[in-house]
Amino acid sequence: MARVGIVYYSMYGSNVEMARTIAAGVEADGGTAELRAVPELLPDEVIREQGLEPVKEAQSDVPHARVDELPEFDGLIIGSPTRYGSATGQVQNFLDQTGPLFFGGELVGKTAGFFTGASTIHGGHETTILSLSTFAWHQGMVIVPAGYTATATFSSRTGGGPYGPTILAPTDGSKQGLSDEEAEIARAYGQRFHAITAKVAA
Repeated sequence: MARVGIVYYSMYGSNVEMARTIAAGVEADGGTAELRAVPELLPDEVIREQGLEPVKEAQSDVPHARVDELPEFDGLIIGSPTRYGSATGQVQNFLDQTGPLFFGGELVGKTAGFFTGASTIHGGHETTILSLSTFAWHQGMVIVPAGYTATATFSSRTGGGPYGPTILAPTDGSKQGLSDEEAEIARAYGQRFHAITAKVAA
């Protein structure tokens, strides 16, 4: 059994739903999944103006991510909404603080995976995961791709791909939450990630 940290940021709620679904997959494979929310950088007035309080309250049970805790996990799955084809400032800021872990080699050999979400089908699903993956390359981590191991990857018309689980979250409200295919891909990825992590950590 491996201990998997799921470190994420969610502004509108899609990514926390994805994080919980991946966690269910990890646990279905017999692992321990622990969610960690990247600290918010937006001012309180912006959160109020955009009506984001309910999203923040829905994550009140999730502890804040801490850089010093990351080496305690056997593997890390990092999630961020896409911003112009890359990760949010909140996630980038957090990862930028991991220099001491890099110099100490504390994440070397641990597994890494990624997930994201975008409001359009071509809004950065793949580029966000690819840009996040450079963190793992530099830290000497073992990247676990989703591949096409979940059959829903072939049929999904919204999110999910070989790089990792993703969610399509249109701003017009035409789609709410994870589709059946997105949820299947996310759960399958959690199971696959844990199975590989358990072998690597053994």
